[in-house]
Amino acid sequence: MEARSKSNVLPERKPKWLRVKLPTGKKYTELRSLVDKYKLNTICTSGSCPNMGECWGEGTATFMILGNICTRSCGFCGVKTGRPEAVDWDEPEKVARSIKIMKIKHAVLTSVDRDDLKDMGSIMWAETVKAVRRMNPETTLETLIPDFQGIERHVDRIIEVAPEVVSHNIETVKRLTREVRIQAKYDRSMGVLKYLKSQGQRRTKSGIMLGLGEAREEVIQTLHDLRENDVDVVTIGQYLQPSKKHLPVQRFINPEEFKEYEEIGLELGFRHVESSALVRSSYKAQKHIN
Repeated sequence: MEARSKSNVLPERKPKWLRVKLPTGKKYTELRSLVDKYKLNTICTSGSCPNMGECWGEGTATFMILGNICTRSCGFCGVKTGRPEAVDWDEPEKVARSIKIMKIKHAVLTSVDRDDLKDMGSIMWAETVKAVRRMNPETTLETLIPDFQGIERHVDRIIEVAPEVVSHNIETVKRLTREVRIQAKYDRSMGVLKYLKSQGQRRTKSGIMLGLGEAREEVIQTLHDLRENDVDVVTIGQYLQPSKKHLPVQRFINPEEFKEYEEIGLELGFRHVESSALVRSSYKAQKHIN
């Protein structure tokens, strides 16, 4: 079934399984006060992640580098699109210091797309990993990278600094990629994931959103494709519309369907499968290093 246009979709009330409890707990309270006191920039807070309390309680947090303006205009993403500001070369130290202050055990790094830069931002990526390693030698790392337009020399910079996990999200099924990830390509993303593993990256990971109009068979095919490209870990979650300007939710997926995809993924040989409505890319990320 083709994804319907925004004007033809009637908003559906969020089901009970999408209700989120407010984050609580001593660890969360301590980290929240540190974030506010030192004005630390985490995706957890700026993106109002539903799993923030749980992740922080386990010593995991996500940090975004290379600014907050993206050169791409994906139909699902709430990050602002436009002309990014100049690269802040102090950012690696700032991120490393934030991780130290928060005493993060496992950090996830992500970024906007920077197609405006000759290196696509890959040098900043490598420098940030190095800075985190210097200041936080016990902290493990996941890098949730853009596709770098599939240019191998940029991807090589990530491989060379050897984060424990390298993640790149496929986001949706092949048929919907042009609409959902306007400037991205399904096969190019699969190629990046395959290249990472072929060059010795120990653990690779990808994520899929459901509820954009994909069919069951397409989701299963995407899981097959990810495994065929040697991906180790997959996350599967519910797409939620960031604003009325973004693609509408076509359907809310029920917990039984998420469970079915989890079972299919494990049968296909994924090392870890996180599949439920509130799952996001970094959910239980610390588990995926093993």
